[in-house]
Amino acid sequence: MVDQRPRTTHDETPPRSETPGHNQPPGQNEKPARNETPLERADRNFAELLQELRVTQTGVQILFAFLLTLAFTQRFPSLDTAQRATYVTTLLLAVLAAALFTSPAALHRSLFQQNAKPTIVRVSSRLAHLGLYVLMLAFTGSVLLVVDVTLGRGAGIAAGAGTLAVCLSLWGVLPRLVQRGVRASRSPGRAPHREG
Repeated sequence: MVDQRPRTTHDETPPRSETPGHNQPPGQNEKPARNETPLERADRNFAELLQELRVTQTGVQILFAFLLTLAFTQRFPSLDTAQRATYVTTLLLAVLAAALFTSPAALHRSLFQQNAKPTIVRVSSRLAHLGLYVLMLAFTGSVLLVVDVTLGRGAGIAAGAGTLAVCLSLWGVLPRLVQRGVRASRSPGRAPHREG
């Protein structure tokens, strides 16, 4: 079956019928179950990544705004050395997370129309992944600071450790468990899973 859709001028990907492995039965190649060209896959993956980044950027912006305003509160001068160090470290982590989450847009802009979409997607995905871990540390530092100031150092450390554990569980462990389940469902003898 030949792809009958009009082709854009920047699309250098061969039609689906010419794509290697396209006509092979499911399970014969490692390509996703979707019927799309590599360029279409890169476009879809980049669009999905941008949607994810919109969600995380909102969290970073709120955290960053909160941290910036703390320095101008009446209670800020009374922070001890450890609390100030936690504040500055957390603020810098929030800035780094914001930079990592906005880097894919800058990368895309600088490589726009240079037929580099798969590379942009791959690098952007790594930047977003790293950004999540930096954001996790920024969340941890924020909770540690606020609880330390309000309830004391011990409670702050406990709350920070709890925040880190929750984020590690939801952002690190849970995806690996889901991935393991997906791989198990694709094992030989089972029907291939088609992604929606």
